[in-house]
Amino acid sequence: MRHIIVVVALLFSTMLTAQILEPVKWEFQTEKLSEDEYQLKFIALVDDNWAIYSQDIPEYGPIPTSFDFDKSDAFTLVDNVVESDVNKVTKHDSVFDMTLSKFYKRAEFTQIVKLSNPNTSITGTLNFMTCDDKRCLPPTDVPFEFRLTDDKVENIPSFNIGNSQILDPVLWEFETNKVSEDEYDIIFKANIEDTWAVYSQFVEEGGPLPTIFNFQESANYQLINSVVESDENKVTKHDKVFDMEVSKFYNQATFTQRIKVIGNQFDIDGFIEYMTCDDEQCIFKPDNPFAFSYSTEEGLVAVSDNEDFFPNPTISNTEDTNISLYGMSVSDMSKSDINCNLEGGATVSNVEEQGKSLWSIFGLGFLGGLLALLTPCVFPMIPLTVSFFTKKGDNPKSSGVSKALLYGFFIFAVYVVLSVPFHLLDSVNPDILNEISTNVVLNVIFFIIFVFFAFSFFGYYELTLPARWTNRTTQGENIGGVLGIFFMALTLAIVSFSCTGPILGSLLAGSLTADGGAWQLTAGMAGFGVSLGLPFALFAMFPNMLNALPKSGGWLNTTKVVLGFLELALAFKFLSNADLVQHWGVLKIEVFLGLWIVIFAGLALYIFGKVKFPHDSPIRKLSFFRVASGILVAAFVVYLASGFRVNKETDTFTSLTLLSGLTPPVGYSFLKPNECPNNLDCFKDLKTGIAHAKKVNKPIILDFTGYACVNCRKMEEHVWPLPSIDKYLRNDYVLISLYVDDKKELAESERIEVPRINGGTRTLKNYGHKWAHYQTQFFKTNSQPYYVLLSPDGTKILNQPVGYTPDEEAYTKFLECGLNVFNKTNKTDFSITP
Repeated sequence: MRHIIVVVALLFSTMLTAQILEPVKWEFQTEKLSEDEYQLKFIALVDDNWAIYSQDIPEYGPIPTSFDFDKSDAFTLVDNVVESDVNKVTKHDSVFDMTLSKFYKRAEFTQIVKLSNPNTSITGTLNFMTCDDKRCLPPTDVPFEFRLTDDKVENIPSFNIGNSQILDPVLWEFETNKVSEDEYDIIFKANIEDTWAVYSQFVEEGGPLPTIFNFQESANYQLINSVVESDENKVTKHDKVFDMEVSKFYNQATFTQRIKVIGNQFDIDGFIEYMTCDDEQCIFKPDNPFAFSYSTEEGLVAVSDNEDFFPNPTISNTEDTNISLYGMSVSDMSKSDINCNLEGGATVSNVEEQGKSLWSIFGLGFLGGLLALLTPCVFPMIPLTVSFFTKKGDNPKSSGVSKALLYGFFIFAVYVVLSVPFHLLDSVNPDILNEISTNVVLNVIFFIIFVFFAFSFFGYYELTLPARWTNRTTQGENIGGVLGIFFMALTLAIVSFSCTGPILGSLLAGSLTADGGAWQLTAGMAGFGVSLGLPFALFAMFPNMLNALPKSGGWLNTTKVVLGFLELALAFKFLSNADLVQHWGVLKIEVFLGLWIVIFAGLALYIFGKVKFPHDSPIRKLSFFRVASGILVAAFVVYLASGFRVNKETDTFTSLTLLSGLTPPVGYSFLKPNECPNNLDCFKDLKTGIAHAKKVNKPIILDFTGYACVNCRKMEEHVWPLPSIDKYLRNDYVLISLYVDDKKELAESERIEVPRINGGTRTLKNYGHKWAHYQTQFFKTNSQPYYVLLSPDGTKILNQPVGYTPDEEAYTKFLECGLNVFNKTNKTDFSITP
């Protein structure tokens, strides 16, 4: 019951707000109590009006605050975590209907530990739930770590970045496990910050970068098979940007490599390459070192970060290195004194893309219900059912109205109840609905099913549920009372399945996304049920309105056939999904548009009476409505054909805005494939781009991107082509795109050791390393996409850089701002005469 209340609270929270809330921030402190005892402090700083709950919560209440310490022989917990009474308030909670203890503004929890090893780490996870007066946020896991070195305890809040823009959302741990006398398992654990993910080792070509483990070759040990990744926390779903199924890990990923020992004493070292992304940005981490030491006395053990394994050589002249690599040093960089970012920095805000709301899904369901009302399975039932209610009983009007209202409610309830099993699936795997709707095999099956539905609507055969279902529900109607009315509603749902099933299936398959999960399914079902049930209640309340209804006739079958054409068109959308994911190259934009043109041209001919189906009535005269509908469909065919127009500026087919998300991308083409984004003039080398900018005396837009960067593709395909933005990129700026995941190897002269921004060193091996180092050293950030406007010589930052900014107005202002600064500043300061 407690979890049901929590889910309901979270549902209303999602409906009320779409912004990301983080009302609780955690701090970690330590205090030495004796030679071998320390007190660990967990301090929660809580925003105004918000509260977190105590550790001691009655059954069926909210989620309590809890602390889970990873087991270790190096320390012992002394008693349990103790919570301070300061800021604790105990009072009755109206939502959970019980007396609860919660903390406002600040909460402090302490745990005493006794050390048996002076050099160790204490790790674990705390879990808490926070609410204000209107909403609750989901229970949140916060990893923590305290590193102990002799008399020093260093508290390390996991993933705490502070004010730095250098993101490090993944923390790696290394362990070993002895399997036999000469075999060991090396275990790599990636602890991943909330909302971030690490990709699997197995990713198809053209997708994001996989996780790769590189071992230094040695005759002292032998790798047994390949690295094995655990399925725990792995989610496999369709990525609409890469158009393929991608497997990724949330919260934690575990990889295991078995080795066979050959030598008596040796070291194992290497590095991990991986990519991590959240909903807005991606980070490529190309060289994360690991080291293990083996001896016959101690066996195989993980080695901590030290100079023996990870040397930190002194780099003679970092400035000279940067000049050699990039033609400038960090000290050469400057910022413009002119500030043109307006309206509170609107141009620098990352705008979060929002999915479909529950209300929009409800509206789509409602629309689908209205279409179902116009089918021969449902429409004739309206006057019959309303007459049955209004003519029965001693007081037919009042009794009939109440029964009709109840009948309408039960129709609504039947469809909502059908979504309940999906909530059970959703609780097991939150992405299961998205997997169902995007799986390649299932998309092919959906294609076949929808074609089958379409020909049923055309009248070649009828789809019905088993007759015994109808018989049993009909028998239930004889019970009478409320239960009898329920069985009447259930009977309607069953007998109308041949008309309602395909409509509802099409609607929901097209509207479900992973973000909304089963709740979107419920919203769609609810809208569909309301739309079906509402007419019965309204006509029972106002029976004179029945006279305004058109009589049943051939137009009902016409509606059914029209829906059949729509089903057939949607069937090819499912096949297109599979084609994009598998890169079959069959349903590219030309073929897809051609098929839709044929389908909707056939629909237009049918409406004009040129095509007949089995149950069609003879058409003696075309009505005005039928002629108008035929003209609209014909106009839509012309609109589809306009998709073959070539955009002369981008040299691609013209994107059909009304069908965004239904047709394949315009770049997925036989005749006009995309090379550079929108066929812009772009440079992929910094020095070459700067030389061109100096020559033409134009400012630079520096685009830190990646081949496997999801939001980079979104910006290039959906934001850059907009006319207000394209004109700047095409005419006023020199575009330099630097791919931080480019694996092309550097020349030997550029394969040098450079310092990391957070300490330590790295060796630049490929162009991705080179551009990632440039981004972190010069701009103190490591996320993509990231856009910087520079002077032609690349040394002056014109305005505040931005990241993922899908809002047209905000990104336009960003470009205008940089151009205005460039124009207001003496251009000769930026240009160099050849």
